[in-house]
Amino acid sequence: MHDVKAIRLDPIAFDRGLARRGLPAASEAVLALDQARRDAQTALQEAQARRKQVAALVGKAKAAGDSKAADALLSEAEALKDSIAEQAGAEADLAERLHSLLAGLPNLPDAAVPEGRDESANQEVRRWGEPWTAGPRRDHADLGAALKLMDFEAAARLSGARFVVLKGGLARLERALGQFMLDMQTAEHGYTEVAPPLLVRREALYGTGQLPKFEEDLFRTTDDRWLIPTAEVSLTNLVAGQLMDEADLPLRVTALTPCFRAEAGASGRDTKGMIRQHQFNKVEMVSIVAPEQSDAELERMTSCAEAILKRLELPFRTMALCTGDLGFSARRTFDIEVWVASQQTYREISSCSNCGDFQARRMDARFRTPGEKGSRFVHTLNGSGLAVGRALVAVMEHYQDEDGAIAIPQALHPYLSGLTRIEAGA
Repeated sequence: MHDVKAIRLDPIAFDRGLARRGLPAASEAVLALDQARRDAQTALQEAQARRKQVAALVGKAKAAGDSKAADALLSEAEALKDSIAEQAGAEADLAERLHSLLAGLPNLPDAAVPEGRDESANQEVRRWGEPWTAGPRRDHADLGAALKLMDFEAAARLSGARFVVLKGGLARLERALGQFMLDMQTAEHGYTEVAPPLLVRREALYGTGQLPKFEEDLFRTTDDRWLIPTAEVSLTNLVAGQLMDEADLPLRVTALTPCFRAEAGASGRDTKGMIRQHQFNKVEMVSIVAPEQSDAELERMTSCAEAILKRLELPFRTMALCTGDLGFSARRTFDIEVWVASQQTYREISSCSNCGDFQARRMDARFRTPGEKGSRFVHTLNGSGLAVGRALVAVMEHYQDEDGAIAIPQALHPYLSGLTRIEAGA
């Protein structure tokens, strides 16, 4: 959510920020609604003040025995009552229209974000590891089917497309990956583990920016609860409506949860395999910090995600997203892309974003500093640490051998009771 006062102070800068995202100017429409709302608010306050004044005058007229004046004042009071109700409705309508307009506008890019219309303009920041380029590698879906441990047909019978049934060693490997990631983020990186709800109210999705703009991408229950598309929603909203002390910041939390996405805009993309699923597991990291800390926190969070891939010895690169590829709530984002051997390309496995105070304004999440008057909005950050299913894909394709078996990365050995290799039916 944007600050109307900031738009009033510098509408040109606001429109320039939208233009960097490839969007038309909006300050004129915002300020016109804002002015109309303020005018309606002033008229309402004046009518309310006059009604209070008339009520006092009625009492004086009656005390003086001037029934004619009292009757006239009572008639005016009745007219003011109707006018106040009408003006209150008009003010509320204008406020809602202004709120809806602002709610549909994305965050403004940070000055450090590279310019560009789409992902082709994203800039590589660094890369790690040597990708497998020595020859063809089998696709994870084919590997899993050959091992008889990955069943897309059974999943389709149960749930339709974009689901998978994992069995035996692959089910254990996926579970081990999630636990390993969670353990690293808590024990080594200082995040506090949280087990959050998977169903949330509309207000929570509004707070992190998924609603109202991306409703078609979400799954909704019959009682108006929503399945989380990412634990970012639950974790970030832990501070919704809260006034924190600066001493409690930074607050760093993490969770391993299932995530649910309708993938409404992904028709025809990644239809084979586990790259794009309606249900998948992910370790999410969320940081709540003071504004002065958020730039450094983004670098820290990104390094926490990268550390997982380094420990698994999976090649990756880190990309700075351009203005045209930023998510709705983000002001700056680093994507981490793991090497997918069968496709001979890098694919996103983590996205780490600094949202500034954009989500905090929507959630009304603030903090206070000792000795200072008032409070300030916190800054929120979120990142995958990592997407478990895509990590499973990368491990399978990177660690496969000529026989189709999967070697297990050394870092996961403690989680698999001595299992070091997955073979057919194991």
